[in-house]
Amino acid sequence: MNLRFLPYSTRPVRLLAQLFSDFVVVVWTTVWVFVGLAVYDAIATIVQAGRQVESGTNGIAGSLASAGHGAERIPLVGDAVSEPLTSAGQAATDIAGAVHNLDTTASWLAVLLAIAVVALPILVAVLPWLFLRLRFFGRKWVVTGLAATAAGQQLLALRALANRPPSKLAALGEDPVGGWRREDPVIIGALAALELRSAGIRIRVP
Repeated sequence: MNLRFLPYSTRPVRLLAQLFSDFVVVVWTTVWVFVGLAVYDAIATIVQAGRQVESGTNGIAGSLASAGHGAERIPLVGDAVSEPLTSAGQAATDIAGAVHNLDTTASWLAVLLAIAVVALPILVAVLPWLFLRLRFFGRKWVVTGLAATAAGQQLLALRALANRPPSKLAALGEDPVGGWRREDPVIIGALAALELRSAGIRIRVP
């Protein structure tokens, strides 16, 4: 694979720093995902208990309804006995419906709370990491493209003259500016390589 397509430095120290930041972001994200799952499981336990209450209440409602229908057959007092049983069964049915609605709400609440708990910590870590990595990749893409052409190397050399510390420029020779003006290929190549190194890239300039 062409190294130009990889969002990583070709300089060992910077590459290790990038890999370490990847590791930290992955570990941080994994930890908070587990925290979110723990929050979800805690609320889901309440939801499960509510479902058990709903199931039991529905069973009671069914039993009371059956008892009410059976009581209607009792001579003389059938209606008097069945009416409270039927009412109690209807009340149990209403309670089961309310518990069901509560379970549904709690299920959505579990998801929303889990997302709310993990979203901010993950975004705080991931967004700066992603921004820096994309900025590095964009710069790497541009400078490696420039390094592939003679005109691009001259532009990189000019950027090095404008942006690199004087001590590093002086290390290239007595007159790097004059060498750039004379289009000295050795000076231009050295200046271009200096600019590439500042971008975290170490490649041989033609």
